[in-house]
Amino acid sequence: MCVFAAVWVVSLPSRATFRLTAVLGSTPAGAAGPAPSAVIARLRGTAGSLTGRRKRLAARRGAVIELCDAIATELTAGRPAATALTSAAEALQDVPGLSAVTDAARNGDDVAEALIRASQTQGNEALRLLAGCWRIGVDRGGMLAAVIDGLADSLRDEQSHREDIALQLAGPRATARLLAVLPALGLAMAAALGAKPWTFLFGSLPGALCLCLGAALDALGLWWTSHLATSAEHLQ
Repeated sequence: MCVFAAVWVVSLPSRATFRLTAVLGSTPAGAAGPAPSAVIARLRGTAGSLTGRRKRLAARRGAVIELCDAIATELTAGRPAATALTSAAEALQDVPGLSAVTDAARNGDDVAEALIRASQTQGNEALRLLAGCWRIGVDRGGMLAAVIDGLADSLRDEQSHREDIALQLAGPRATARLLAVLPALGLAMAAALGAKPWTFLFGSLPGALCLCLGAALDALGLWWTSHLATSAEHLQ
């Protein structure tokens, strides 16, 4: 397909190139529905939202690691456990639910239970481990500092491993997005050659069936690839 596209672009005269540019910028006359450029933009927007979500989760996990490091440092300096937690949490903004944890520490409530509730948010899963450490060593500041410091090291190694897996999965994800865009490019090429695919797709029942089936299979392929990549990330 790439060789055919290259030969087609090189062999066509400038008029055909102008027609292809017009097709990519607007919908052909007599056709309804979005232009190929709009379809590509929507696919890019979906991929961007998924990428932004992964970045937010990585930022939350990194913030939890910073929280553990700060708590261990405060405890090593000799501060009480509740004071160490509140001081360490003041500089962090990327951990949802952390304000409830600090309120529990200030009011003398069950901090471990507050940490468990906060761990239910995606990206905060490690707070459940911190809650376990808190319940075991809250009465022994020195031991609690060593335990939380070890937890921070373990979480840091896990985060590094997760980033390595995400880097290895970047190629398959990019390939899936490219394959999802190819049908729109094929329609643009057909329209430029005068085949009028938009009239067929939006102006007849067989075309509408083909459009719905093709869009459903395209979306299913994107979802399945994302599902496989997400499953691979969780198998670590």
